[in-house]
Amino acid sequence: MWGRKRKSDAPANPAAPASPLKAAMHQARVEAAERTSVVVDLRDAEVARLELLNEALDPLFAEIPPEVDLFDRSVSGGETPRLWIDAVAHVAMGRDKRSYRFLHDSRIGRHVLAESHEIKDIVPAVTSYVARRLIERQRALDDNPDLVSRIAPKEAAHHRRRRRWRTLGAIALGFVLGVLALIAVTLLLATRS
Repeated sequence: MWGRKRKSDAPANPAAPASPLKAAMHQARVEAAERTSVVVDLRDAEVARLELLNEALDPLFAEIPPEVDLFDRSVSGGETPRLWIDAVAHVAMGRDKRSYRFLHDSRIGRHVLAESHEIKDIVPAVTSYVARRLIERQRALDDNPDLVSRIAPKEAAHHRRRRRWRTLGAIALGFVLGVLALIAVTLLLATRS
């Protein structure tokens, strides 16, 4: 009667097969989910292999004097996981996800310093790179012995803080100028109409 549905109005076959397009879309979603899990598994495997290399490098970095701050070793995640040795050198996994590639970025491009499937082959390459960087540092200090003593640590920290505040001030000024420009454009358009 008033708003009641008759039993005969119910669908004749509620378990009717889905359309071929819906079935294909469902299958595509399942396949995409499987590919995503495989990609995540591969990335996790890359990070795990880089962590193993990082552990193998622990004895080398334990020998570096504490006052030397050239190296900042860490494993970064992301689309391409990397083991950073310093700001310009890192180890990444090769295309086959099994080989280690020790890379160095320079002004003229990226150079492959070593490539191997074995950690034991990459450790000497990293050791050689670290030794060269330490020698470069020592030569720079020998050429200018006052280089380290010229700036006291407190003064260097003060300059870093000051530079940081200047950067934040420039960002804030840019934001304020942008807001003012937006208001000016809005007022100009409002007066025209």
